[in-house]
Amino acid sequence: MTQPTTAPGRLLILALVLGLPGAAVGPALAAEPSAKKPLTSAEVLAASAPTDWRTPDPANTLYMELPAGRVIIELAPEFAPHHAANIAALARAHFFDGLSITRAQDNYVVQWGDAQSKKPLGDAQRTLAAEFERPLRGLAPFTRLPDPDTYAPEVGFVAGFPAAADPATGRAWALHCYGMVGAGRDNDVDSGGGMELYVVIGQAPRHLDRNITLVGRVLRGMEYLSVMPRGTGALGFYEHPEERVTIRSVQLESEVPPAQRTALQVLRTDTPTFQAYVAARRNRLEEWFKVPAGRIDVCNVPIPARLRPATPAK
Repeated sequence: MTQPTTAPGRLLILALVLGLPGAAVGPALAAEPSAKKPLTSAEVLAASAPTDWRTPDPANTLYMELPAGRVIIELAPEFAPHHAANIAALARAHFFDGLSITRAQDNYVVQWGDAQSKKPLGDAQRTLAAEFERPLRGLAPFTRLPDPDTYAPEVGFVAGFPAAADPATGRAWALHCYGMVGAGRDNDVDSGGGMELYVVIGQAPRHLDRNITLVGRVLRGMEYLSVMPRGTGALGFYEHPEERVTIRSVQLESEVPPAQRTALQVLRTDTPTFQAYVAARRNRLEEWFKVPAGRIDVCNVPIPARLRPATPAK
């Protein structure tokens, strides 16, 4: 994996969290007082550089406006290019505006949209071929975790999304971690297209991997989705229309006036700082932890998002 140029101070962060000796980053750095104390994940983030963060592409970022607030979803063209483009087309056609949250199944998913709706689709298609996995060749840099995974030969992060890879078959796929968004379908694998979407709100249902097309991830606003009243019908569907929460609108960020956008940044997953962040969460050396796990599950690495820091006045 190609890594960006790393400043000495950031090399020190990585070495400290990974538990490397001071000599690994040079005698001068080894003498720094901070070398005596392992960094927590919060300290790693606090010491991050502006280049460790990225701004999501407005053309692949959705704003879903609910009565409670804004939910921001980053689409995943790296894994589902046709679905991402189709959902963007649905947003441009205002397809989701006025539809509702239809399902909230405890410890599983919240679902919205309507595959049977007769609303205009604009340039979008009603159904698409499934995009459960993609070729490993040509994939963006893959930051692999060192620990074994139950469901896949290798797991890690690609372009800000939790992912798996199988070098033996040359295939890769996105993972059903908390906050991931997928396109609902019927038994026919090619029966979805993005008119119905769901988000994972419970413990990661990894058995769904490569069975449903994952199209993106919620970056901000999960608190509005995860607290939806649970449906009492089968699979958590709401049995009465009055139980549903109406979606005010779903727009691409690129179509929202700049003054009304949320200036969001996401931690890059292809940098030494991200590796240090993962290592800090993997080892948990804070005083409160008496038995550090020494390993981590891919779905137990939340990818931080933050509001863009204000530019200091000159």
